Amino acid sequence: MTNEILTIIHQRRSIGNLSLPMPNEAELQAVLGAAMVAPDHKQLKPWRFWVLTGEALTEFGQVLLSAAEREAASRGEVLDEVAIKKTLNMPLRAPMIIVIATQYQYHEKVPPFEQLLSAGAAAQNMLLTLESLGYRSVWRTGPLCNTPEVKAHFGITKENTICGLLYTGSSSVQMPDRETVDLSDYVEYRQ
Repeated sequence: MTNEILTIIHQRRSIGNLSLPMPNEAELQAVLGAAMVAPDHKQLKPWRFWVLTGEALTEFGQVLLSAAEREAASRGEVLDEVAIKKTLNMPLRAPMIIVIATQYQYHEKVPPFEQLLSAGAAAQNMLLTLESLGYRSVWRTGPLCNTPEVKAHFGITKENTICGLLYTGSSSVQMPDRETVDLSDYVEYRQ
């Protein structure tokens, strides 16, 4: 069985280094609009997004470096030049990054784990929309993602979580087909 949506789901792959072009304003609005219709018990919209391009990517690299330097200092270490350059260049692996974080809303019927899953569903909707528009992406986090420096940069409170950084752009890389998964390893049918 095939249809356009199944094809997009099965062909989407994570590609690490991306280049221009990136989504234009209308395409970006479609991507963000797809996030807004993710499954969301009680319509709490328990997420926030930041779109980074241009100088904001370089600035984000500085924030990551501050976090990495503090982490290293807490272990009694100092970053060498290679580590500094690598950290500064992390955000420059794509022309656009969409940052996704929870913004938990209190509701007696919607526990935080459901809201976290809703943010994940919003991220997946964005990834699939990007793929449908011809763009490539990779969903990253990493050890620096939820450090105090990074959270402060985006104004994210301690109790909330940065769920992902969606690196977004274009690539001519052709990924091999995925291996077939034996569903019986993961699914149990009961009647």
